[in-house]
Amino acid sequence: MSERDLLMIPGPVEFDPEVMRALGTKTASHVAPEFISIFGRALKKVREVCLAPSAQPFVVAGSGTLAMELAVANLVEPGERALVVNTGYFSDRMALLLERYGAEVVQEKCAPGEVPEVAAVERVLASGRFKVMTVTHVDTSTGVLAPVEALVKAAGRHGVLSVVDGVCATAGETFHQEAWGADVYLTASQKAIGVPPGLALLTVSQKAMNAWRSRKTPVRSLYADFGEWLPIMEAYEAGRAAYFATPPVNLVYALEVSLGQILREGMEARFARHRRMAQAFRAGWRALGLKTLPVNEAVTANTLSALYYPEGVDVAMLGRAREQGVVLAGGLHPQLKTRYFRVGHMNVVGPGDVLATVGAVERALAAAGHKAQPGAGVAAAQTELLAAR
Repeated sequence: MSERDLLMIPGPVEFDPEVMRALGTKTASHVAPEFISIFGRALKKVREVCLAPSAQPFVVAGSGTLAMELAVANLVEPGERALVVNTGYFSDRMALLLERYGAEVVQEKCAPGEVPEVAAVERVLASGRFKVMTVTHVDTSTGVLAPVEALVKAAGRHGVLSVVDGVCATAGETFHQEAWGADVYLTASQKAIGVPPGLALLTVSQKAMNAWRSRKTPVRSLYADFGEWLPIMEAYEAGRAAYFATPPVNLVYALEVSLGQILREGMEARFARHRRMAQAFRAGWRALGLKTLPVNEAVTANTLSALYYPEGVDVAMLGRAREQGVVLAGGLHPQLKTRYFRVGHMNVVGPGDVLATVGAVERALAAAGHKAQPGAGVAAAQTELLAAR
């Protein structure tokens, strides 16, 4: 990959230079006063970004899958029932994790590109005895945006803990954890949070923390046990060092810088920017005759696009786009993997990225024989960007 190539996959994404400079800072001891201060500030900022002022933040070395496992390992005991609102590949992964920890898993499924109806989910919740309900805010495999506010509130009405996988959504899609009553919001660093891969992040409500404290059995995983991590998080936030496992010092440096940038932009402004950029992308895709995998606008994410290849075009188009200086991602959903491609547009994405990406896709499609009015995609995206000013 050339340094001039634009990385437009659904994570890792393009990162701000200031964040990368922080990542490259000389590594300090994890008990040094300067690191204690930075880690403490980062934990406070995680709460602010998730709009969860009373939640307990966790920042742990690992991937988004670890964040999922942290939620499952601590909230579910063998034999307890869990409902998975399934919208794609990562909902499947959540179900697998729940099963590994001994849960009795029920899934409310739908066809790829759709979301289960909230009323149908509520009927399942009403059937009783669920400990948790999980939902993927944006499934990275399909580009589907779930109606998380309505789903979280439905879980709350039935006394069920809600776990929202925000890996491809946090800091990009509108989410108000505390106001909506979500019990766990989990994410990873490499997408709209704007930090290179390697951090699992969670904000856990006091209700969920109390559920963990009321467990009858030990957490099966040592590394994923809140009991090991909670004293560490509390200590650093209080300005003291503590040790369970060595924290990723430089990633925490970068996280504190990126979270500061996010908060300076403002959460509502950031959500709105992601919507504007997504609308410009969608205008470009329509002009090029591309069909989205999500079945309608209401269930289409603002952090990425999942697009079917047009007739006569296949995965070789991705190589052609890379020749045009833009790196895109192939399909991931097992039922449709070779039929579509994905474009990530989160974190620092701006109008120039939109136009460069739509232009590269248009040229790649033309090279593959796809017919469209020359310049139509870029013109449509530009028109949308100008209208949104």
